[in-house]
Amino acid sequence: MSQRAKFRAYLALIAVYIFWGTTYLAIRISLEAFPAILLISARFLLSGTLMLIGARCSGAKIPKGRELWLTALFGVIILGGGNGSLVWAEQTVPSGLAALLLVTGPFWMVGLGAALPGGEKIHFPALAGIVVGCLGVVVLVAPNGISTSFSGSLVNGFLVLQLGCFFWCLGSLLHKRSLTTAHPIVSGAVQQLATGLVFLIPALLLPRHPIQWNARSSWAMAYLIVFGSVVGYSAFLYALENLPVAIVSTYNYVNPVVAMGLGWLFYCEPFGKREFIAMSIIFAGVAIVKWTSLEAGATPSPKPSLPAPHPPREVL
Repeated sequence: MSQRAKFRAYLALIAVYIFWGTTYLAIRISLEAFPAILLISARFLLSGTLMLIGARCSGAKIPKGRELWLTALFGVIILGGGNGSLVWAEQTVPSGLAALLLVTGPFWMVGLGAALPGGEKIHFPALAGIVVGCLGVVVLVAPNGISTSFSGSLVNGFLVLQLGCFFWCLGSLLHKRSLTTAHPIVSGAVQQLATGLVFLIPALLLPRHPIQWNARSSWAMAYLIVFGSVVGYSAFLYALENLPVAIVSTYNYVNPVVAMGLGWLFYCEPFGKREFIAMSIIFAGVAIVKWTSLEAGATPSPKPSLPAPHPPREVL
């Protein structure tokens, strides 16, 4: 990868750090007005349509045939299973506690990556970095998450969020391993539109509460569409295709830090000694994972004594 391409990939990852760090709160605010399934469907229908219109206007290639169906399938797994589980869980689990329960994402990402055929081998220092990052997030979120709770079963919320982690990481890895000629933004548009269409069916057929329109929730929905979906998800796919999985998974650590920093900057939310210590621990974990991944990538693999394998095929 050229230095310019690597620079763009890290810029995309920074965008994921910033914009996805605020989506937990935006989802919680949106749920004050919109039913969960309708929120998922409307958000991704609008964002996917906007992205496809932009792609067509710029002359980007739209995938066809098998590539189109696989891209759509991976999108439903990632967004429908992953983000859908988060939205559903935030009906009973506070957004801060949801962030804490989702910190297991890197474990799913690296573990599934190693379990899939030809996956990246888990290195002990990378695993140690993930553990350090998890400890930092626990220090940051746990006190507030434990002191506030909604009615409902925490165990059920935890299981739903872990199921979402599984789907998000599985779909992301399958997308990364698939052969595609489309630009990441086009792939993101197809995936979001497919997810919106799939969730539109239950949104229209299942009984639901009426929408409680208010400016606060409407702005939160708009933010989710523009910055959470169009900008954030496109950046995530671009980073996923151009950076090691272990490095991309560090967004799980940085998102809570970004949310805390913006709250302190714009709303004078507390940012004291505990938050500073947690941030230091988190970035130490990020540094360990990044260093380990770069070291592993720089180490050449031994040449096999057997004939070279056939070219990789597209993942089913």
